[in-house]
Formats: sequence, C-alpha cells, structure tokens
Amino acid sequence: MKLKSLKSHLFRKHVGVLAVSTVCLLVACVFSISAQPATPGDDEHETEFNLHPFPPFLACIANPNDDDPPEAEVEVERGKLNDKLTLKLEHFKPGLAFDLFTVERSKLFSNGTVDPAKNFTFGLAWYQSDVQVNEKGRAKVTIRTILLDQIFGFDDEVASKQIHNTFHVGFWFNNPADAVACGFPATAFTPFNGEHHAGPLAMISVPDPVTNLGPLCTNPNTSTTPATCHP
Repeated sequence: MKLKSLKSHLFRKHVGVLAVSTVCLLVACVFSISAQPATPGDDEHETEFNLHPFPPFLACIANPNDDDPPEAEVEVERGKLNDKLTLKLEHFKPGLAFDLFTVERSKLFSNGTVDPAKNFTFGLAWYQSDVQVNEKGRAKVTIRTILLDQIFGFDDEVASKQIHNTFHVGFWFNNPADAVACGFPATAFTPFNGEHHAGPLAMISVPDPVTNLGPLCTNPNTSTTPATCHP
C-alpha cells in the first residue's frame, strides 16, 4: 500500500473508532440518567405516622391482659393512579370493631391532648373501611384511594362550593355499647358507620405543630395563611 493510501486508511479507521466511542458514551449517559434512583416526591414516596387515642375512651380499647398500650400505625404509599394506606393495630382489646374515616379536622392538638374548643367538629368525613380486632388484639386493613396531598370533597349544592381536604385519619367504635364503660351515654350514638349508629372516636391523627395540617398532606404550602397543601 502506498504511503498516501496508508495514511488515508489509518485516518478513516481512527475517525470510525472515535464515532463508535462517542455513540457508546452517549448511550451510557442516557442509560445513566434513566437509571437514577427514585427521590422523595416520586411515585414510590411513602409516609408513616401514628394515631393517638382519644383520652376519654382509652380504657375501653386497651387489652386488659396486655401491659403495652394500644398502638395504631399508618403507612401510606403514593401510587400513579391512587395511593395505598395500611392501618396496623396492636395491643387492643380482642373482638372490638371500628370504622375507619378520613376527616377534615382532628379533635386533638399536635401533642395528643384534647382540643377544648367549644362546638368543635370534625368537618367533612369520608367512610373508608371497617376494622376488626382479632383474638390476639391485632388488626390490619388496607385501602386504595386518593390520599396524599389531594384527598378532598365538596358539596356542589352549597353556595360557597368550598373544597374540604380530609388530611386526618381516625376510627370510631362501631358499637356504642363498647364505650359505655368509659362514660359514653348508653342511649347515645354517632353517625360514623354504615348504619349511622356508631360509638365515639377511638383514635385519630394529630395536626402538624407548624402547619396545623393533617399527616396526609406531605407537601405543605406555608406561604398562605392558614397553611394549605400543594396537590
């Protein structure tokens, strides 16, 4: 091969190697970007929080044969179309039945003490599931619905058409009689079950001490007064 032809051949070969290397680097770069791990706020985002007993009725949910107090843990996993909430109960009186709701407001302060405000109400409430405690004092229930940051309801027939976010989670005694020993009137009832003949509040989430929002809001907007939630 002549010298000029040899130089031309080597040049083309060198350029070809550079082109292939550049393509490989680009492919590797694209793969690297697409393979980045999920960050908070992605579909995999989860949040956990505990519910607090409503003090007047704590003795009626506690297991008399268990030294540990009742515990209720909530885990919520964000999904693409809806979210998954799992409620786990431990150290409860066996055989109790409850009704799970998401509600607009808690009846407790952020430290778990009772809010003494007169005429205090829960605001909008959504019936989500029944809860049944087994013979070991445990219960577990899972629901799928819109929960984190976007759960709301409104009444289109009301003139204000105000949107009500239900960022709190709580459950009520299904049977009013189960709370009578703790002072709930024998002839009283609340609307918190399918028959609208339930007992009082048993446990509920508490508001954030800064935003005063419930734990189903994970992206608060503190630039507003009061604080709101970014959907």
